[in-house]
Amino acid sequence: MEPEVIRDKDSMRKWSRAMRSQGKTIGLVPTMGYLHEGHLSLVRQSLTLTDVTVVSIYVNPGQFSPTEDLSTYPSDFSGDLAKLAAISGGKVVVFNPKNLYDYGGETKKINDGGGGGGRVVSCVEEGGLGHETWIRVERLEKGLCGKSRPVFFRGVATIVTKLFNIVEPDVAVFGKKDYQQWRIIQRMVRDLDFGIEIVGSDIARERDGLAMSSRNVRLSDEERQRALSISRSLAMAKASVAEGKTSCAELKDMIIQQVVESAGRVDYVEIVDQETLEGVEEIKSGVVICVAAWFGTVRLIDNIEIDVSF
Repeated sequence: MEPEVIRDKDSMRKWSRAMRSQGKTIGLVPTMGYLHEGHLSLVRQSLTLTDVTVVSIYVNPGQFSPTEDLSTYPSDFSGDLAKLAAISGGKVVVFNPKNLYDYGGETKKINDGGGGGGRVVSCVEEGGLGHETWIRVERLEKGLCGKSRPVFFRGVATIVTKLFNIVEPDVAVFGKKDYQQWRIIQRMVRDLDFGIEIVGSDIARERDGLAMSSRNVRLSDEERQRALSISRSLAMAKASVAEGKTSCAELKDMIIQQVVESAGRVDYVEIVDQETLEGVEEIKSGVVICVAAWFGTVRLIDNIEIDVSF
């Protein structure tokens, strides 16, 4: 059976409180839809940790700048429901709100939340949706993806806060492919005293090593093959560290060379501390190597954690 779909935030909150009154624990897996095996692995992990799991499907306009076209984000709501229906091991409910930035007044902006039909636009455009309260994790959001997408993480932190307040979960599961996002949410939960456990799940990969992403569907066959240079170069870098190479400059140059030779356009290659996300020059303790690169019109991100102690 397909999971129950809740579209109203008040109904979602009432459902969660009813579950809690029955002594059940609640998990949350926030998504923007077009689910792939990576998303489904998060749902399965949540079901091992809680009694019931809410999967939110909502294309969040708050994390897109006015120059980014939300309408290109892929959507297959009926397909998403079918994939979730195939998951066993616990109860899954879908929260698919129409517009979490609509407060009852007149607006000219429409967001269909990934359910189809409406034009999805950014609520940070001039005129906006009347929404003016934002959550910022000021230091962690500055580097990596924050450099080229300056409003992205305030939008992510804000929508996750809204989802936390609506769903009221005990546990929320995030994929580590969006490593900076995961660390930002962890820090936000700590700083604002949310009583929620934040779980980071390892990156789900295709058989050839490509990190799973909803954007992969927009890659041509040739671009997809070239994009494998990201995961291959990350694996090479990790192997080099295991052999005793600790110079971050040399490791980054190697990754950049691999991506560029595969016709990729590098946004960034950074080696940072796993918790502070501050750049390091030499690997002496646990780090994460983060890469963002364009292949054609598709921007991909990937990373690899390296846990060492010299």
